[in-house]
Amino acid sequence: MSCPPPALALVVLLLLAGCQLQPPEPPDEDKLAIDRMLVLIDERLDVAPVVARAKWNSGAAIEAPEREAQILERVADEAGEAGVDEAFAREFFQKQFDASKQIQRRLHFQWLREGRSPFADPPDLAEEVRPVLDRLTPRLIDALGDMQRIAGVEGAGRYLEERARVLVQDDFDGEPRAVALEPLLERMVP
Repeated sequence: MSCPPPALALVVLLLLAGCQLQPPEPPDEDKLAIDRMLVLIDERLDVAPVVARAKWNSGAAIEAPEREAQILERVADEAGEAGVDEAFAREFFQKQFDASKQIQRRLHFQWLREGRSPFADPPDLAEEVRPVLDRLTPRLIDALGDMQRIAGVEGAGRYLEERARVLVQDDFDGEPRAVALEPLLERMVP
């Protein structure tokens, strides 16, 4: 048996080294779960401009701490029943509220600068907007269960960050998206 020529051996070594430098990726099943979570976050952030329009017309405050506290209590209970860490669920949903309020505040500021008059067909928060959020909440809790399981999977955090740039649209320089993703990224292995 003869030894390979030095040039061929060098090429093989370089190829092997290149393969080893590739960061690990989570399994396909975990990628799908991460993508699902990101789509749900995007859907929830899509509601923020609608809420902003309704509050612009009604003059309602963007901040609603009593309502948020009620929702967080309900979310924590539902998360616990689903096997999701209640503190994780509270933190996650609080960040979703914060990201939504960032979008609302920016839109209100923009409309104030523009001297925007009330919208002709404002959405009704109770009848049109909250039902959308109420449908998203259990799906987000379910997805949080997947994120809790995936958190220790090598490469999951990196995949989440990369895919978020594609799946979570953000018209405001990425800051609301970063806020919405923060509790997930804090738990994920890079």
